[in-house]
Amino acid sequence: MVANMRYLKRRAFNQLALVFAVLLTGIALLFLGWILFVLADKGVRYLNLDVFVKSTPGAGIQGGGLANALVGSLLITLLGIGIGAPTGVLAATWLAEFGARSRLAAVVRFVNDILLSAPSIVIGVFVYGIMVLPMGHFSGWAGGVALAIIALPVIVRTTDNMLQLVPSQLREAALALGAPRWKVTLAIVYRSSLSGIITGVLLAIARIIGEAAPLLFTTLGNQFFSTNMSRPIAALPQVLFNFALGPYSNWHRLAWAGAFISTVFVLFLMILARVFVGRKH
Repeated sequence: MVANMRYLKRRAFNQLALVFAVLLTGIALLFLGWILFVLADKGVRYLNLDVFVKSTPGAGIQGGGLANALVGSLLITLLGIGIGAPTGVLAATWLAEFGARSRLAAVVRFVNDILLSAPSIVIGVFVYGIMVLPMGHFSGWAGGVALAIIALPVIVRTTDNMLQLVPSQLREAALALGAPRWKVTLAIVYRSSLSGIITGVLLAIARIIGEAAPLLFTTLGNQFFSTNMSRPIAALPQVLFNFALGPYSNWHRLAWAGAFISTVFVLFLMILARVFVGRKH
């Protein structure tokens, strides 16, 4: 009788916790759906060809678009991933394959976790101090380095986890056949975890594509179309930040359109990442 009462009590508590979890999940999904609905409604309404072919307008000027900001964001993001992806993959390879049991690896993982949660504005100030001040001016290079530092811990963490999921028997079998360690890593380990590594890179792109805070200290922004990475350059997150806070209705319309474009791009990357994860399984 006592055991039966305990069972009923645990079952009732379990059902209560389940209802509470489902309720909170529903509330979170409600607000998320609300945000996406408003963003799609406003963004699609103000989306037109000028957004993609014209540069950002000045104060009080009607018309214009986000062409310079879109191109600038593309260049800076490519630079950030071009620096962060190889560095992150190599660092994760050392952590998982060569220094897994060393004290230095534990320190590196700890520092990587700190960088993973570090405020992006702090990274922007750091790059401002080591690049912008010595160079004497803002530049796209500084913005790319800031984004690379933000992307690096994401890639390191994801790649490290993916490499550790590769069974050690595969490594031992290849080594037993006489294959050198570097070839085992390239031909066996990387090949087995390729989808996970690509997923980490895609997640890093999604992480940095919307960062505005570090760009305020590094790229500064540019009203005109420019691909010169040695000078100030426009970027979509920084333009959205300025336009959303601006007093002009035209800026607000462009901010809604740009936010919609950025959200759709991140959603596409998330779907692509899920596709690669699905292939692994």
